Amino acid sequence: MKLLQTRLDALDPRVALPSYDRTALSHGIVHVGLGNFHRAHQAVYLDDLFNKGLDHDWALCGAGVRAPDARMRETLLAQDCLSTVIELGPEGQSARITGAMIDFVEVAPANGPLIARMADPATRIVSLTVTEGGYYVDPATGTFDPTHPDIVADGRAPDAPGTVFGAIVAALRARREAGTPPFTVMSCDNIPGNGDVTRDAVTGTARLSDPGFADWIIARVAFPNSMVDRITPATTDTERAIAADFGIEDPVVVTCEPFRQWVMEDNFPQGRPRLEEVGVTFTDDVHAYERMKIRILNGGHAIIAYSGALLGCRLADEAMAHPLVHAFFRKVEEEEVLPHVHAVPEFTPEAYLELIDTRFSNPAVKDTTRRLCLDGSNRQPKFIVPSIADGLRSGVPIDGLALESALWCRYCAGTMEDGSPIAPNDPDWSRLVQLSAAAVDRPKAWLEQHSVYGEIAGDSSFEVRFAFWLRRVLEDGVAAAVTSYLKG
Repeated sequence: MKLLQTRLDALDPRVALPSYDRTALSHGIVHVGLGNFHRAHQAVYLDDLFNKGLDHDWALCGAGVRAPDARMRETLLAQDCLSTVIELGPEGQSARITGAMIDFVEVAPANGPLIARMADPATRIVSLTVTEGGYYVDPATGTFDPTHPDIVADGRAPDAPGTVFGAIVAALRARREAGTPPFTVMSCDNIPGNGDVTRDAVTGTARLSDPGFADWIIARVAFPNSMVDRITPATTDTERAIAADFGIEDPVVVTCEPFRQWVMEDNFPQGRPRLEEVGVTFTDDVHAYERMKIRILNGGHAIIAYSGALLGCRLADEAMAHPLVHAFFRKVEEEEVLPHVHAVPEFTPEAYLELIDTRFSNPAVKDTTRRLCLDGSNRQPKFIVPSIADGLRSGVPIDGLALESALWCRYCAGTMEDGSPIAPNDPDWSRLVQLSAAAVDRPKAWLEQHSVYGEIAGDSSFEVRFAFWLRRVLEDGVAAAVTSYLKG
């Protein structure tokens, strides 16, 4: 059955439905980036809140600035902005329809409709999931890059911006001119210090056309940091077939693990929904949660991804079931990652690692190693390199992390050990393939990616360990190299 508001009552009784009157909702949040993660995370928390009868003036209005966003808009409007979310637990599947989104603003080249909706006084929060790589960060410096052509274009034409940050600047300017208080800008992306990174992108964009207004934004606009977590695989025909098993036709169905977490700074001058009522943690110490999650979970994904993919594991749970991959994951985490992570009220590092081990091993979540290998040039400097840098400073071992880096290099050769091709899996794939080939004879060629390795690129001890493990991988094979590491 096609997903529509008028047909909800006819759905399979196993499917949980919104218990609130969606016609009584009004928007308070404009969210840019309606991908799977948002619809399995923020939208679910709001759906839970509305089901409690609370805060019905905080509904979502979807938005986007790219061509894929326009396609998502068309799809979601055709099903009344409803989303199917299916949780995949080891004990079985559960399906729900979420109705927290009530509209999707038109996607236009100069972002006029988006700017108008953000300038609407009813909009009190603008939230973002534009991926880790969508913040125009210069990989060489780790800071906002005002020289990027997209940003330069917005600086030259601030009234017709092409980026989400240019649109935010234009909307904030319109609100100031109208005497409307500024909205809060809330990043929901999986990057360290996401609020700080977003503030830099917005103010850096504003500074190109109006430095004084950039200072006004710094003084008046809130950018709370947050940590978000839920494993959400890409949607394929497999996921659509799961929806069909529940009697639902939804081309953009979302599947996800049962676990979810959201930790935020409570910095919302224009108010916020009472998300603490549905499990969101508000704290002044987001960075401790963030460090634990990024180092153990996201770093762990990289550890199992390249070793698992090169050893023929297509799915994450298959990688965790592989004796070598799982032992590699545990040894690196316990000896090289956990020493740099601090406890939070809910978890010690050791307890959190056990939780991650269980989550990664969930056979119902068909997360692919290919998805986890995606965009290593952007993810490695955030999720792996900081643990290496900490190890070098403190004397904690780094051999397993050096081997992980060597496995990433080997993966970027573009072929498996049996010669079968690896399809491009990074925005910078062609360059990575060339560097991987150069590293065969000169391993340092790989480490000369200063945008990835930063301060450790010239560290001689890391260079020695990386070269050693790359040589073992190339000469002996992945299985033998991992076995050697495990034997010490």
